[in-house]
Amino acid sequence: MNTDRTFSASSAPKRICLLRLSALGDITHVLPTLRTLQKHWPDTEITWIIGKTEYQLVRAIDGINFIIFDKAAGFSAYSKLKKDIRSHIGKDKFDILLHMQLSIRASVASLAIPAGIKLGFDKARAKDLQSIFCNRQIQPETIRQHVLESFLEFPRYFGLTPLMKWDLPVSAAAVESVRQKIIKAGTPADKKIFVINPCAVAKSKNWRNWTSEGYAAIADYVHTQHDMQVVLTGGFSELETDTAERIIRLCKAAKPVNLVAATSIDEMVATLELADIVLAPDTGPVHIASALNTDTIGLYASTNPQRAGPYRHQQFVANRYPEALQQYDQQTVEQASWGKRIKTAECMKLITVDDVIEKIDMINMTDKGSES
Repeated sequence: MNTDRTFSASSAPKRICLLRLSALGDITHVLPTLRTLQKHWPDTEITWIIGKTEYQLVRAIDGINFIIFDKAAGFSAYSKLKKDIRSHIGKDKFDILLHMQLSIRASVASLAIPAGIKLGFDKARAKDLQSIFCNRQIQPETIRQHVLESFLEFPRYFGLTPLMKWDLPVSAAAVESVRQKIIKAGTPADKKIFVINPCAVAKSKNWRNWTSEGYAAIADYVHTQHDMQVVLTGGFSELETDTAERIIRLCKAAKPVNLVAATSIDEMVATLELADIVLAPDTGPVHIASALNTDTIGLYASTNPQRAGPYRHQQFVANRYPEALQQYDQQTVEQASWGKRIKTAECMKLITVDDVIEKIDMINMTDKGSES
């Protein structure tokens, strides 16, 4: 139990700082923590130190002071951060820093953030020497929890009851822009949309990606069996553009609208909002779609969906992680460390087209039931 009673549900701090720089999926997971703080401490000034790209996702949230940390700037990013903080609060300090990023970069950045309480992760998870940079640690009952739940341990430390609310802003202009792109590609305005975001972006994490053949088979299935328009989304890397082109070539019936490398962050969010179903591996858009409460099918074999699956749509995960653990590491989920990853793209082939079809049909049956 927390013995620090300086701040609580009935005793709010004046200023609080969130330090979470990246990535898009994890930024989405922070939102219930942010909403919890806003609910219990409505008069507290909240500052969020965040990455340059990630800022684009949440910049429209009201009442938050954002300070951008651009890691691409190298060492100068740290001096700029110190200067920006000084400009923001002068010679004062934050009452609380929530140090929510396990990385040396973030911990070094925390040195520029003056705060009375610097709250970090528990000893079991405080890798990269994070505990050296903090004077308090969260106290979870278990570390075998979803990433989003681990973030909620930060407000729980102060006795705040979590608020399971995301309220991710969606730009009306971006929604209209995407809608017009899809219509111009020949899609009727009333046609249901099936979004495929095929790639996990980072090159070091390409082992999270499913097969182009699998995606093409699913595109053909939803086109012929459910009369849905397939839309491909993704970023600007060569891997993503090549994968999209390959999926389109492999399709026998479907004619996907290709929005890969054709949308801003706002438009990507808008596309996920417009979608009736989203299909993706463990990457940012699967978590953003779930946060928007769009029906989301996650593809998981290399990572544990109990820890990092689409939080609101775990029932729709095509989960072959237990089989992958057994095949490649001879372990069960219970035996493996909670963050264990299977770092080979081969494991994703354990997910079958039928696995995904089962989830699609489950969603469509649920939707028909709710309509009746």
